[in-house]
Amino acid sequence: MAKLAHSMIRVLDEAASVKFYEDVFDLRIADRLDFDSFTLIYLRDASGDFELELTVNKDRDTPYDLGDGYGHLAFVVEDLEAARDTAIKAGAAPCDIVDFRPAGETVAKFFFVADPDGYQIEVIEKGGRFA
Repeated sequence: MAKLAHSMIRVLDEAASVKFYEDVFDLRIADRLDFDSFTLIYLRDASGDFELELTVNKDRDTPYDLGDGYGHLAFVVEDLEAARDTAIKAGAAPCDIVDFRPAGETVAKFFFVADPDGYQIEVIEKGGRFA
């Protein structure tokens, strides 16, 4: 049986990215591997083993082109309003909360927020298939 280990994104500014994920999602550095040309930073929350790997290429000084193939990361939270307020207090600009109810019944309540590199992150209120 395979176990999902991590998802990797390339970031330009290590400090800004680590601060964003710490302040907005309470992720902490689980490991940091420094090499000559790049650094890998593994972030995780207290409740699980899945990690977000931030890759910092040391010779890079221009933002990454995210292209049209990137989807998004998603976090599940207990209190969506509080999570949105946390993002705002951290200096992020989250979108409005969406109550997605295509057939009249809520499928999910969520908002999106971009990290310092422009990666979109979906923040979903715990419940339903996201319980």
